[in-house]
Amino acid sequence: MKKYFFSVLFLAFAGVLVYSFTAARNKKAIDKNSNKDFYAHKIKSLDGKSELSFGDFKGKYVLCVNVASECGYTPQYAGLQKLSEQFKDKLVIIGFPCNQFMGQEPGTASDIQSFCQKNYGVTFQLTEKIEVKGGGQHAIYQWLTSKELNGVSDATIKWNFNKILIDPSGNWLKYYGSSVDPLSSEIASLIK
Repeated sequence: MKKYFFSVLFLAFAGVLVYSFTAARNKKAIDKNSNKDFYAHKIKSLDGKSELSFGDFKGKYVLCVNVASECGYTPQYAGLQKLSEQFKDKLVIIGFPCNQFMGQEPGTASDIQSFCQKNYGVTFQLTEKIEVKGGGQHAIYQWLTSKELNGVSDATIKWNFNKILIDPSGNWLKYYGSSVDPLSSEIASLIK
């Protein structure tokens, strides 16, 4: 019984130690790799040939959406494209392909680009495939989901097609879950 007790105690201690180390490493990654200014961020385009600089979007609303090609919400690509066209002078939509939710974005960059153009006529920006949560979370999603960095609100990316709206001054404005249609008045009413 004593041996069992000490084994459990040792495992609990090891678990706390591993958790503390991981949390400290993740905080250090946020501090080291993130900037508190939305416009300071950059990310590779889907084809990897160019880099999107968020500073190029000053003066426009930016809707950040983690996207996937094999999700029940994938038809939202059509609404995102329409929204992009409707507010082309005021809004930039950026799709961030992500395979973290049940492997629903398994394709290569070429597969993703082809799927989006063929099925939904997507012309808005798509980035390289990234992680939007966890230890490998991309710096832009660290900013989008951390009040400490964006100065407004924490957000949890729970599934594909979560949306975060940034105002024309680069301020975090609003989070929308997957079920919020891109063409809903909830989004359009904030784009002035």
